[in-house]
Amino acid sequence: MLTTTSVKLHLGAAGYCTHPEFLTLRGGSLRPVAFPAGFACIIHPVHGPILLDTGYSSRFFKETAHLPNALYRHITPVVYREEDSAVHFLARLGLKASDIRYIILSHFHGDHIAGVRDFPQAQLIYLPRAYDAVRSLGPISAVKAGFLSGLLPEDFDARSLPVTMQAERWMRAGEDFPFSKVCDIFGDGSLLGVDVSGHAEGMMGILLSTESHDYFLCADAVWSSRAFQEQRRPHALAGIIMSDRLTYRRNFDRLVQLHQQFPAIRIVPSHCREALNAWGTGAEEV
Repeated sequence: MLTTTSVKLHLGAAGYCTHPEFLTLRGGSLRPVAFPAGFACIIHPVHGPILLDTGYSSRFFKETAHLPNALYRHITPVVYREEDSAVHFLARLGLKASDIRYIILSHFHGDHIAGVRDFPQAQLIYLPRAYDAVRSLGPISAVKAGFLSGLLPEDFDARSLPVTMQAERWMRAGEDFPFSKVCDIFGDGSLLGVDVSGHAEGMMGILLSTESHDYFLCADAVWSSRAFQEQRRPHALAGIIMSDRLTYRRNFDRLVQLHQQFPAIRIVPSHCREALNAWGTGAEEV
């Protein structure tokens, strides 16, 4: 096991957006490709069901109905049905919105936080740098950063539980883990937050283990599994929406190293249709 406390994992997606493939995968085609807004429901043995991100919700369309926020929707066209929501996904697992005590926010882009208001009792876990990077942005800068402040609840600060990364190596089987900043979110070795900044400042991935497999939910460190498997970074134009291109490249290389060093770890990018189809709920429930 990668971690010391196993959990159960259900992977899902709430809607999707479309981009030309070449933007996210160097050498890709010009055709538009669907990128699901992935999220995860993690069943912790003590804390119960926990969400990692939420995907889209109908609120996204309300928040992008007028300029300048409408630019977000037009640049990244979104397809979403209400039955795709995280709430409906949980219902299929026999869970209610009120069962969610914690939501881990990998970062604050709209396709990751759009459903937060559907869980008014959940406390919100994130890296402080992630929120600090967007909280004071003006309207145009916020859209450029993919942040829609209206998607967050009015009591966001009161419900926040920001966590801090430790600059230390995580060891597995006597080998260094490629990423240098890791935090034990609940202090029990179940969910390890990993700093994967670059696409967004303070972006956090999650390392976890089920009884059967080890997983790294790597957020938007890459858009697809092919990227790290084939060592194909996104097109330079994708750097326009990144918080730090150099940090992105460094963490991309670390992800490639992780895949090569620990091939048994199932790496799950938030927007990779292949990974969600292979390991998502309905394909395998773990």
